[in-house]
Amino acid sequence: MIVYSLRCSNEHEFEGWFRDSAAFDHQAMGGLLCCPTCNTSRVEKSMMAPALSGVKKPDAAKTRQMRQFVTGLRKYVQEHAEYVGQDFAEEARKIYYGDGVERHIYGETTIEEAADLAEEGVDVAALPPDLDGAN
Repeated sequence: MIVYSLRCSNEHEFEGWFRDSAAFDHQAMGGLLCCPTCNTSRVEKSMMAPALSGVKKPDAAKTRQMRQFVTGLRKYVQEHAEYVGQDFAEEARKIYYGDGVERHIYGETTIEEAADLAEEGVDVAALPPDLDGAN
């Protein structure tokens, strides 16, 4: 895993975790990155402090706990919600506006579509990435 300091076009700074630098490049070129503050997809790497010897390394136990948490969260959602695939935005709107069966759902959508849903008042959240590559 690699952590990058990121900045959106509105100057919000945040961190992003990626499997490797190629994963960052793929997501950035595909418009798949999103600022957690303003939801813009115009995101780039910001200046990062160089790695210095003697700097405390991440605690292996905390890293393991974070991985377990993310894995558990994804598993919980997968076990307690209906997967609707690419129809996520459409199904979420139907549920929100009372035109669909109320239930918990998850699936795929674009960053722009997720931002549109949030602007409409639909509660949406991105799942953290599958750190183990299983799903």
